[in-house]
Amino acid sequence: MKKIVLAYSGGLDTSYCLTHLSHELGHSVHAVTVNTGGFTEEDIMAMSERATQMGAADFKAIDAIETYYQKAIKYLVYGNVLRNNTYPLSVSAERIVQAIEIVQYAKEIGADGIAHGSTGAGNDQVRFDLIFQTIAPKLEIITPIRDKGLSRQEEIDYLNTKGFTYTWDKAKYSINQGLWGTSVGGAETLTSRQPLPAEAYPSQLTRTDSLQVKISFEKGEITALDDKKNTPVANIQKLQELAAGFAIGRDIHVGDTIIGIKGRVGFEAAAAIVIIKAHHLLEKHTLSKWQLYQKDQMASFYGMLLHEGQYLDAVMRDIEAFMDHSQRYVTGHVYVRLHPYRYELEGIESENDLMASTAGTYGEENKGWTADDAKGFIKISANAGKIARQIQS
Repeated sequence: MKKIVLAYSGGLDTSYCLTHLSHELGHSVHAVTVNTGGFTEEDIMAMSERATQMGAADFKAIDAIETYYQKAIKYLVYGNVLRNNTYPLSVSAERIVQAIEIVQYAKEIGADGIAHGSTGAGNDQVRFDLIFQTIAPKLEIITPIRDKGLSRQEEIDYLNTKGFTYTWDKAKYSINQGLWGTSVGGAETLTSRQPLPAEAYPSQLTRTDSLQVKISFEKGEITALDDKKNTPVANIQKLQELAAGFAIGRDIHVGDTIIGIKGRVGFEAAAAIVIIKAHHLLEKHTLSKWQLYQKDQMASFYGMLLHEGQYLDAVMRDIEAFMDHSQRYVTGHVYVRLHPYRYELEGIESENDLMASTAGTYGEENKGWTADDAKGFIKISANAGKIARQIQS
């Protein structure tokens, strides 16, 4: 009998893993849930009960919401990271934090191995295994779903034979909810054509009015909503509550997976989308042209590596140091108006607003240069193009 730590979510895949490892193989399975913002206290109590019923030696819930913010979300905001200009990396970032926490717990209890419920056709298997192999190379990695190539129907049938009721109604949509958004996968996202039905999303439209929200940032971090100060995590949760009622932040992301195939997934990330866009607007007012340009390049690279499970590479800490430094003047207020299914960025207020310059008003008046200065600048700027055209045309 081996002591196995199972990354447990209570869903179909991890329920199968728990039952199979404990009932069929006779291992001592320690079910671990890492809460990155997707579970309430009631959810965790229900998961604990179910895990025990299915044969877990014990159940552990690790609260990693603040860790998730500090290690990942903060830098996704600093970088305005949207994969393929669409997806705020909700699940990608979660998996990294969850994997690190699970390894640490496995070491604490002296486990022989770590199990997870990833299939062989997704990104999570790579993210989990990369972290596990890097931090704990001697621990065995056990993946029953991947190794057996099981279909969801086969998993359901197996659980039913063991006396645990599971139906297709329950397994129809794969939902991963966390602080930075919720991913939704189902039959429709396996196609290139079909949208997810409205009822597949966790939040439904409950407000048809509009609401202005004042979002305050200090050095890039969200510190207050409507002048009520709180922690960044609490502010994200509060903004999610406000924006979810307007059904904001729904979309379908299409991208290149780590394993080389195209993937399609729905998501709902109201707070993430609004915060990223509000933060980006504030940066447009407070950072230089070249700061904005260079940070975009580095943030895109950072998001790609995070998505692909390469969080532990040293270059990630280097990029984070750059992003930390870039935020020293990103302080101010952004005014956002929420509407059903959409939002508007109305404007900003900041003591560091570079539009406050007395050099001139764009399109209206110049005070820092003369007409001759402008003509000379334009003439020299055109010089390289003129020479190339004369010689090579």
